[in-house]
Amino acid sequence: MKFPIVTVTLVLAALLFVLWDQTREQPQTVDASRFTNLASNPAKLSTTVDWVITQVPALCGQANGKAEGDKARCVKQAEARTSTCRRGVYDRFPSIVASDAVFRDVSITLINCLDPTSK
Repeated sequence: MKFPIVTVTLVLAALLFVLWDQTREQPQTVDASRFTNLASNPAKLSTTVDWVITQVPALCGQANGKAEGDKARCVKQAEARTSTCRRGVYDRFPSIVASDAVFRDVSITLINCLDPTSK
């Protein structure tokens, strides 16, 4: 029986990736206060998009009230559309969000894309 060199190599590569990922600096959590003074402290578009996407469960809950089934459907639909919506926002907006107007436009565009029934 031959020694499975390819399998061992792939497993070692996966282990090295996991170890590397554990030693990386973890990104800081972002809260709404990060976006209060964009003129003097602009945010990256990716940070803004990530924050808006983390707000989807709360927004679905507000939009659908207490109906857990509707909230779950909303969140599931948003998760399924996330990559498509990200791509659309990244293509449409500048890489730096430096004003409240741009932040508002990014947020509204992204929410409308994630849940087209929210209009």
